[in-house]
Amino acid sequence: MIVIGAGPGGYVSAIRGAQNGLNVAIVEREHMGGICLNWGCIPTKALLRSSEVFHLMHRAKEFGLKADGIDYDLDAVVKRSRAVAKQLNGGVGHLLKKNKVTALMGEATLTGKGKVSVKTEKGTEELTAKNIVLATGARARELPGLEADGDLVWTYKHALLPPRMPKKLLVIGSGAIGIEFASFYNTLGADTTVVEVMDRVLPVEDAEISAFAKKAFEKQGMKIMQKATVTKLDRAKGKVTAHIETGGKTEKHEFDTVISAVGIVGNVEGLGLEDLGVKVDRTHVVTDEFCRTGVDGLYAIGDIAGAPWLAHKASHEGVMVADLVAGKHAHPVKPDSIAGCTYCHPQVASVGLTEAKAKEAGYDIKVGRFPFIGNGKAIALGEPEGMIKTVFDKKTGELLGAHMVGAEVTELIQGYIVGRQLETTEEDLMNTVFPHPTLSEMMHESVLDAYGQVIHI
Repeated sequence: MIVIGAGPGGYVSAIRGAQNGLNVAIVEREHMGGICLNWGCIPTKALLRSSEVFHLMHRAKEFGLKADGIDYDLDAVVKRSRAVAKQLNGGVGHLLKKNKVTALMGEATLTGKGKVSVKTEKGTEELTAKNIVLATGARARELPGLEADGDLVWTYKHALLPPRMPKKLLVIGSGAIGIEFASFYNTLGADTTVVEVMDRVLPVEDAEISAFAKKAFEKQGMKIMQKATVTKLDRAKGKVTAHIETGGKTEKHEFDTVISAVGIVGNVEGLGLEDLGVKVDRTHVVTDEFCRTGVDGLYAIGDIAGAPWLAHKASHEGVMVADLVAGKHAHPVKPDSIAGCTYCHPQVASVGLTEAKAKEAGYDIKVGRFPFIGNGKAIALGEPEGMIKTVFDKKTGELLGAHMVGAEVTELIQGYIVGRQLETTEEDLMNTVFPHPTLSEMMHESVLDAYGQVIHI
């Protein structure tokens, strides 16, 4: 098996393939671990942890502590983030070696069925295999006129290695990437404005959770502009004038830094897909539920295969394909059982159907809610702002969706994911004994609330 791309989809697929007794080679053009590990999920979490600690230091008095002259060193914050990424990058190389996967650094092209040509520093290597896995990932989408220059206008990559601390920041797009960077820079003191083309921030989340998060962001000093579009950026020395259209009117606003986070495009170019007859739809390879491309022995996983664009989805698809190739029974990855986590402050996490989507799908539903203010552990932590929302099928008791905003919800969501995987009902969840005092008790109470049995509100 040949795997093209060593991100969280590719390297995991290669390791599982080797564990299954296959002879595996993996080709990576830039960094072992891919975007997620080097320029995405991991380094952003390291940055956000620094801003979280900085935020807590300012609250020291609330906890009976003293902290004077609180400040930060942006270079040191970034240096720590890069060190975390570097450590994990080395770890991926070690894991591949340990599992006897042949790793090649270079640019891969499909030259025919089962054939891959790799341009390396030493020259070109020709590889053949019965099965090939495309795991080339995606990159930031750039809109005409809003292209990044690394100075005034940044992509996520520039935002991870900032040449300076923004004073007045514009973030275009309020998906996970945009809102995480907005949260980080806003906490460190940047005057931050977020522009979202949709009618709410974090538009893929449940409307109630989006509204709660928006209030929290505004309380922290962020300006949120919804149903708004940045039509033009006028660049001058040290400043950008953004033309922002909202409600049919265009206003001009001045910033010193712009972060563009308007989605991603799949890395489908230069792979030789057209010649093999692989279907590509809006920069993503079209696959079936088993990640098959329609070309015998050719699979596509992760971001290149479309939404949801999440590392954990890519990893599980990689395992599924490696099992399929090895002749094992493989389970397709169900998109509606994949959780989304956003590590802004407050955190946001969800799995399954939103309330609106459940109604659209024709379900008669029961909805439960529980606020953080009713939970002892949340109050003791000094984190009383947040909520947990659960959506059930009234007829069967199936947990259709769970949505959270507040401290540590990106960890809490896992309980509901396992529940959905095990096809749990409201009765199972109501009869489960949750430990006290924990934030997880709110998950129990939210279920109880859906069925009129909530205790602590």
